[in-house]
Amino acid sequence: MEFFCFLLFSAHLLLASSLVQFQDNGLNPKQASIHLELRHVQAQLNHSATSSLPFFPPKMLEKDEERVEAIRSRLADKNLRNIKPELVSTPLKSGLSIGSGNYYVKLGIGTPPQYFSIIVDTGSSLSWIQCQPCKAYCHPQVDPLFNSSRSKTYKKFPCSSSTCSSLKESTLNDPACEIGSGACVYRAAYGDSSFSVGYLSQDVLSLSPSETLPGFVYGCGQNNQGLFGRSSGIMGLGQDKLSALAQLSTKYGYAFSYCLPTSFSATKPSKGGYLSIGSSSLAKSPFKFTPMIKNPKISSLYLLDLTAITVAGKPLGIAASSYKVPTIIDSGTVITRLPMSVYTALKEAFVKIMSQKYKPTEGISILDTCFKGSAKEIVNVPEIQMIFQGGAALPLKGHNTLIELDEKTTCLAIAGSSGTSPVAIIGNYQQQTFDVAYDISNSKIGFAPAGCE
Repeated sequence: MEFFCFLLFSAHLLLASSLVQFQDNGLNPKQASIHLELRHVQAQLNHSATSSLPFFPPKMLEKDEERVEAIRSRLADKNLRNIKPELVSTPLKSGLSIGSGNYYVKLGIGTPPQYFSIIVDTGSSLSWIQCQPCKAYCHPQVDPLFNSSRSKTYKKFPCSSSTCSSLKESTLNDPACEIGSGACVYRAAYGDSSFSVGYLSQDVLSLSPSETLPGFVYGCGQNNQGLFGRSSGIMGLGQDKLSALAQLSTKYGYAFSYCLPTSFSATKPSKGGYLSIGSSSLAKSPFKFTPMIKNPKISSLYLLDLTAITVAGKPLGIAASSYKVPTIIDSGTVITRLPMSVYTALKEAFVKIMSQKYKPTEGISILDTCFKGSAKEIVNVPEIQMIFQGGAALPLKGHNTLIELDEKTTCLAIAGSSGTSPVAIIGNYQQQTFDVAYDISNSKIGFAPAGCE
């Protein structure tokens, strides 16, 4: 969502170059798709057996909770503070090294293209990158900053343009107008007080050397502060008309799919994932679909209808009405959240089976269902299946279910959601290694197993 936090592991981030392929298959342009390599930041970390840093530090879990709180605020019609429009302010000091559940692709901007490692997020709409001259502050990134003076096709939008006027819907902040130049200034605020401010711009987007999109609308960030780590910016795949997906849909069709690779594992290395944009991406796997639900309060997000959960094949003994809360599928939230009544029943059923072999231990941060032992030591985990309207399902195996916090503690990667505006969120940890399809044109979301193989 537009005000979410995007947390990266800044001290150790090493991004691999993404391979980009254009999939033609003889289809017309709106049936073709662009296929990009998608990688998890943790896969780039060179952990050693003696590393003192936990796989998922508690601080990262706290930031994940801030993202969820931002969703609750949106549902409750609570507005975030409207950040000041000035392009100049005092830069924040470097933040803590915090683990992240984000994923990256390599994209080019400009003519000739300058390439950047950019976070992919289904919960945000406006895309942006850090740009020279950074009138206020740009956080350190692995790629050189975008130099708009080197691009023959770069343009700023004036504040009088209709595109500038549409920023409110994409960012939840009114646009501003730079004094003197009359340039349109966007303001994107996030749930952890991070923000990006800069010029609303237009340029050529390069998905591969041969596949480009002219007139791509994005933000050219001049003041980017907070916990963005060493990324170059954000690629928004939300449903707002200024999102990267909406703009690419005119050429490839209004659909995309992805497979999120596993994060760093003590048992095996992570395999690469993919992001495929276009109608033909829906034909990649035998998807089973569930209807996409609309909610006017969070219209840019992707919602579905969770109808049941089973543990080891047995349904939870709760009323069907317990599942009736807004349920969002989100690539940027790590840990799945469930209504407290559902989570409590799930926890009891899961612990009943697991405690026969493994000793429960004290929880950490938002995770309160934990066991003594590493991921290597805890095996034969009961399958948790999330079932959606129409029969689509996510059968969760051990790598989707348990998260290793340190060598002695492994927890259920699901938490309860309480408060006055309860919400369910299908986090990216539970989506890992599945093919997930978003058919926006036909308002449905699909799942298929073994997507990253």
